[in-house]
Amino acid sequence: MDEGFPLFGDGIPSDVKTGVSRCGPERRPEKCWNPWHGCRKYSEGCRHCYVYRIDGRHGKDASAVGKNKDFTLPVRKNRRGDYKIPTGCMLYTCFSSDFFLDEADGWRPEAWKMMRLRSDVNFFLTTKRIVRAARCLPADWGKGYPNVTIACTVENQRAADERTGAYLAIPQAYRMIICEPLLGRIKFSSLDGIGKVTAGGESGPEARVCDYAWILDIRGQCAEAGVSFSFKQTGANFRKDGRLYRIPRPKQHSQAVKAGVDLDFRP
Repeated sequence: MDEGFPLFGDGIPSDVKTGVSRCGPERRPEKCWNPWHGCRKYSEGCRHCYVYRIDGRHGKDASAVGKNKDFTLPVRKNRRGDYKIPTGCMLYTCFSSDFFLDEADGWRPEAWKMMRLRSDVNFFLTTKRIVRAARCLPADWGKGYPNVTIACTVENQRAADERTGAYLAIPQAYRMIICEPLLGRIKFSSLDGIGKVTAGGESGPEARVCDYAWILDIRGQCAEAGVSFSFKQTGANFRKDGRLYRIPRPKQHSQAVKAGVDLDFRP
């Protein structure tokens, strides 16, 4: 195993240069909102879940699902009567659990109400449980809340086959598929209706290998379909051209950026 750097130069590799620009970061306030904590492992992508890893360090049982004290964070106000979460903020939602976990069925309706009330805030949530999401949507969902994005996570071909159809059946203005941790090659039957795909390897001491060929394959499917793509991180164990690299956590995102393979098809 090689720990040498850099894996990628500062420019775009000649074999993947297409003339399509990289997605640039959007500058806006960002915060996290975890209305509940804890989760049950659901599929292969959950094997080395970071929530379990972090809770384990503190002697906590990550499979115990509980409502957090910050449950009402989106609607809390300061002494001046202003919302503590400012207008225009991107609120990353339920990243220490799964928003569509069945143990949270009793709490979710109130969470939806807060999202609807704070229409000036953008809520971004990811789920592996997209197959049960349709029955968990609020009655007034319609074509989707314009300030809420539900992203679907798929880690391998089996997950993609099981979840993509269910995801496309949920009405919303913008859809994103997240292939993290990417555990194998994925061939999508169709990317129609998808706005963006992101892909990246697994972090942590027990991380499984992510192969750069899998990343480029997904990128190629996105390029053909006119779908934006982002290579988010190499993961801890990254294979490129048959050579295996052990990538320290601080380098995993920067090395992905240096690959220069992101695509931006936004109008």
